[in-house]
Amino acid sequence: MTIRSPFRYFKTNPVIIRLAVMLYVRFPLSLRNVEDLLHERGIDVSHETVRFWWNRFGPMFVAEIRRKRFCRMRCCLNWQWHLDEVFVKINGVQLYLWRAVDHEGEVLESFVTKARDKKAALKFLKKSMRRYGRSRTIVKDRLRSYGAAMKVIGHADQQERGRWLKNRAEKSHLPFRRRERAMHRARRIGSLQKFVSVHASVFSHFN
Repeated sequence: MTIRSPFRYFKTNPVIIRLAVMLYVRFPLSLRNVEDLLHERGIDVSHETVRFWWNRFGPMFVAEIRRKRFCRMRCCLNWQWHLDEVFVKINGVQLYLWRAVDHEGEVLESFVTKARDKKAALKFLKKSMRRYGRSRTIVKDRLRSYGAAMKVIGHADQQERGRWLKNRAEKSHLPFRRRERAMHRARRIGSLQKFVSVHASVFSHFN
């Protein structure tokens, strides 16, 4: 069975599309900055075209990165997750960005919720485990929502808690904070969820 190319309806070279998407996601650039960089290289596209490419192909490129990463890490005996959450704001409303980072500092999952309770923590953990399976150990902070959620999924005896143990997860927020300032913050929770998922995987891939 022949696999159809996702670029079959586009006249632009797929290499250029991938370059534009990676420039926008990887570096703290605006859409117009990417348009100017491509124009300097003789590629005439508008910033709205770059926006369309990013929305269309960004998740697809990230799926490729995650698939390769998971194939390498699934047999690792000391696979450890570090969990953390930070505050983000959309139109003045406070939301929470949850992250799961492995022992090598690679962001596995990013998840945006309106609450920071047991239900949100359980949804975040189930989503992470559905994609990557169970880890050997989970390092977390003193947030009680984690402990309550881990009891539900039967992971209560495989957790570690400490103030300095989850530095990997805390450091993973810094690239997003820099990118957030360049974006002048997101305006919708759906667009924020898509961007944090794509940005985390792309940034980890190049570092």
